[in-house]
Amino acid sequence: MSTRGSAEEETDRSIRTTTVTMGPTSLDKIRTLQRNPANIRNLCILAHVDHGKTTLADCLVASNGIISSRLAGKLRYLDSREDEQVRGITMKSSAISLHYNNGDQDYLINLIDSPGHVDFSSEVSTAVRLCDGAIVVVDAVEGVCPQTQVVLRQAWLENIKPVLLINKIDRLILELKLTSLEAFTHLQKILEQVNALTGSLFTSKVLEERAEKQKEETQEWEASSEDQVYDWSAGLEEADDSHLYFSPDQGNVVFASAIDGWGFSIQQFASLHSQRMGIKEEVLLKTLWGDFYVNAKAKRIMKGAQAKGKKPLFVQLVLDNIWSLYDAVVTRRDKAKVEKVVTSLGLKVMARDLSHSDPKVLLSAICRQWLPVSEAVLLMVCKKLPSPLDMASERVEKLMSVGARRFDSLPEQTKDLKTAFLQCSSGESAPVIIFVAKMFVVETKALPQFRHRHLNQEEIAQRRELARQRHAEKMIASKTGPERDKDISPSDSAPAECQPTGLSAAKMESLTLKEPEEDGEQKEVFIAFARVYSGMVKKGQRLFVLGPKYDPSQALRLLPEGCTASHDGLKVPHLSCCSMENLYLLMGRELEELEEVPAGNILGIRGLEESVLKSATLSDSPVCPPFTPLNFEATPIVRVAIEPKHPSEMPKLVRGMRLLNQADPCAEVLIQETGEHVLVTAGEVHLQRCLDDLRDRFAKVEISVSKPIIPFRETVIRPPKVDMVNEDLGRQQKVAVIHQVKEEASQARLSDTLHLGPDGLVTLTTPNRQALVSVRAGPLPPEVTGLLESSSELIRTLELMNMSLREGRPMDVNPGTLEDIVKLKDQLKNLFQGRKWRNAVERIWAFGPRRYGPNILLNNIKEYSRPSVWQCLDPAGAEAAVLRDLDNSIISGFQLATLSGPMCEEPLMGVCFSIERWDMLSSANPVAPPEQRDLMEEYSNTHEVSQSTSEEMTSGSNKEEQRFDTASADCYGPVSGQLIAATKEACRHAFQAQPQRLMAAMYTCDIMATAEVLGRVYGVLGKREGRVLHEEMKEGTDMFLIKAVLPIAESFGFADEIRKRTSGLASPQLLFSHWEVISSDPYWVPTTEEEYLHFGEKADSDNQALKYMNAVRRRKGLYVEEKIVEHAEKQRTLSKNK
Repeated sequence: MSTRGSAEEETDRSIRTTTVTMGPTSLDKIRTLQRNPANIRNLCILAHVDHGKTTLADCLVASNGIISSRLAGKLRYLDSREDEQVRGITMKSSAISLHYNNGDQDYLINLIDSPGHVDFSSEVSTAVRLCDGAIVVVDAVEGVCPQTQVVLRQAWLENIKPVLLINKIDRLILELKLTSLEAFTHLQKILEQVNALTGSLFTSKVLEERAEKQKEETQEWEASSEDQVYDWSAGLEEADDSHLYFSPDQGNVVFASAIDGWGFSIQQFASLHSQRMGIKEEVLLKTLWGDFYVNAKAKRIMKGAQAKGKKPLFVQLVLDNIWSLYDAVVTRRDKAKVEKVVTSLGLKVMARDLSHSDPKVLLSAICRQWLPVSEAVLLMVCKKLPSPLDMASERVEKLMSVGARRFDSLPEQTKDLKTAFLQCSSGESAPVIIFVAKMFVVETKALPQFRHRHLNQEEIAQRRELARQRHAEKMIASKTGPERDKDISPSDSAPAECQPTGLSAAKMESLTLKEPEEDGEQKEVFIAFARVYSGMVKKGQRLFVLGPKYDPSQALRLLPEGCTASHDGLKVPHLSCCSMENLYLLMGRELEELEEVPAGNILGIRGLEESVLKSATLSDSPVCPPFTPLNFEATPIVRVAIEPKHPSEMPKLVRGMRLLNQADPCAEVLIQETGEHVLVTAGEVHLQRCLDDLRDRFAKVEISVSKPIIPFRETVIRPPKVDMVNEDLGRQQKVAVIHQVKEEASQARLSDTLHLGPDGLVTLTTPNRQALVSVRAGPLPPEVTGLLESSSELIRTLELMNMSLREGRPMDVNPGTLEDIVKLKDQLKNLFQGRKWRNAVERIWAFGPRRYGPNILLNNIKEYSRPSVWQCLDPAGAEAAVLRDLDNSIISGFQLATLSGPMCEEPLMGVCFSIERWDMLSSANPVAPPEQRDLMEEYSNTHEVSQSTSEEMTSGSNKEEQRFDTASADCYGPVSGQLIAATKEACRHAFQAQPQRLMAAMYTCDIMATAEVLGRVYGVLGKREGRVLHEEMKEGTDMFLIKAVLPIAESFGFADEIRKRTSGLASPQLLFSHWEVISSDPYWVPTTEEEYLHFGEKADSDNQALKYMNAVRRRKGLYVEEKIVEHAEKQRTLSKNK
């Protein structure tokens, strides 16, 4: 042990002396390492919030001498923002390059520290895309938390390999007071949790692959007459998943306490004890973790420690040593025992550490030398994580298959680029391929050319010599000054005095520090956070910027052969050019300038702010496809309206919001129809960070921020069967109530063009009486609504395909997308059950709003057979059906109606509008049908319209035909516009004829709390309309994991309140989950006797839905029906009562 300790100390000393500063030698070394991709490791640290990612990063940074090892965990070096330091959480991904020496091998570690808070999970997505591996950190006490599951899934989706670090083992000793044997059992359970999560991801993937194979085999099965039995478990049995799981004996698990600076893998202890015990290292490695123990008599390792009540090897040889060290140093503070341990380990501890009042200082001083966490982690990273050369072909194909295209459907020249990816070559012939994951902002003074740098000895000598020369010339000038002043004016003498010699002036200019421009516009500079996947990128090089919709096959047709980014006048959609102004090595808070960067490295690029918005693909080859978009787990949902306090500063605010939109991967900036500038963020913490950035960095103006704009959806439901006091509504009573509502609606809204039937059918005529539309509204099944919402991208692709088909230009779509569309159609057929929905899928006219939303327009017109929305699946059959004139006006009216509903102008969701009738008075129909004529006359009679109008409809139809055929605008506007307005109004009235409800956006709320504050957590949730789904106690701890749902409208200030009420013992993680119907009717009034008895005549108790609806209407400037004072009485004073 002493030999090992001294060796480690020597190694540690050599690291400190050689890499204590990032001087020129160190930078040159990193440049050299960048050219060897086999020894590069690109990795990120992933974990739940507060599990110790940044502390671990500090330990790794300290191993290179960039910061002091004493400050590791306290400095939080990669948290460079002020609000990160104040809040104690990471808010952005930061990269740093480290050098690690293992024997004769030198490795370059490109480390990215990522946030753990759910609001910043978009930053995790940017980090994961650029890496080949990840360190997943799990708290030894809290175990697998919700965000741990999220980051593991993100790593899985990006096909990067994870290794595991179980952190904060010191908490098991000092907080939970576990024995070493109990801790071993606890660690086993945590490992099982992580492996179960990995296994579920693997299982879902295997089953998907088996399902695809089954489709191919189905045709063969149908051809044969024999009955076939399909075994779903067959794929799982055949697939090899042994390499996926975390196990200490495989070397992909490290146990650590980053705050105390120690960590180890079982390989270290296996090599240590193999010599002492005389057991082969390979045998010890396999048995050190598991149910094995040492038989002292037989001197053999045997199985069955638990059954025989023996101490497992891991406890006896590893944990007992650590527990005894903590006991001696922290618990009992036994100086004699500490000195004995230090001597036996061969360590040198400074006297000030031994006499320090804080025992943790002494503990970390011992542990940093005995079991340095950086050594264990970096060794595991180099041995277990892949280099850029080992990128899986499956990952390459996935990156290159964007949108509706699959890798197989790409052009041949594009497929050839796969080889360049896998080779990771930096040769002259290799194509340059770069992916920009995000844009981030640095101050101009932080750039290398403007940074204050330390002078070397030669520069100090030059400056000293120049200062001597200047002083000597001043002395000469002062002696000869009086005589010269008589003849020479001061203005003439000044240049001679300031310029001693030409050479000296030039030297001084080169040695003086360049100051950044004082222009306020240039104080912030955008740097692209990117990785080179192939080729050698050089400073000043010009590359193509490939937009997300860029099509390489289109470029092959439009661009000349051998075209480069230097050519001018490139007219290809979604293709532009950019220049690499500067290339930087990312070193945490600092940047180091580079002239060129080889393949496989992470870098920063300046000069892309005009070409790249948030992320992009860069290449010198136009056949390169754009990479697939990043997977963002958090959906931007929290909106606020922003305006400057002084209206004259609006241009600065607009510019600042544009910069913020570019700098934040998840933030969105919108300008609403009302003219409001709206900021959309992922959560409350994210919103606060964006507002601080806008105020202090980008706009630099005082801003006024509205209350959060809460998104709602409007929907209809089936008529309820019980009233508000849960009494069954009798059939007569229910019909009476509905009729009462219908009559009120019809009296209020009936006009000469509108008719509302008793069954909810709304018939509307255009003002010029040339078109008539009948619409009925109804709720969609909840499963259909969920399917449409999750398939929005596919429906958008379907709409693009239909549009290209109508315009007669073919669209190349891979078979996989067509299969997905067929699958969507089949799923809809299965979900539309019952007589009401018979053949509904074939009759879908459009989706809305924006042509891909969760609402449906159905064609129930018997005499109109239009092309189906599924026409792309059968183009030949679609040609037989013909579109009627103004068909698009009906769709446009439906889109407008679904975009803003009648309750509070919010989008609709889960509503089906059925067009029952659509009649036009055209030249083919010179006289209106009798039923239509009767309806028109009924309108005229009801509203005392003059008889001449009726005569004009019957005998004067020639004039109407002429007016319709020319489609010219009459006093009511063009017919197409009138039809759009009529369809929109008909849909709105049909919506109002059904029971209306609001839908609220809901958060999933995960809370970890101890038993003593559980009641307070429930109290806060209940107060804010939250609903607990389930709670479970984490085994081996006193922590409860509560899963609840909470309306977003009630979530603002929720995290602060719950922390205050529980004294910081509980902290929630909020993530957007789904939309939920609010059960209460916003228009409800008491109608039954029981409701009058329960709620009173005024029914003035809180109606949550009405409160939300009125708040939205008030914000939008719509009419709100409310009484300020009701049943008021004049106040009587005591004197008047006498």
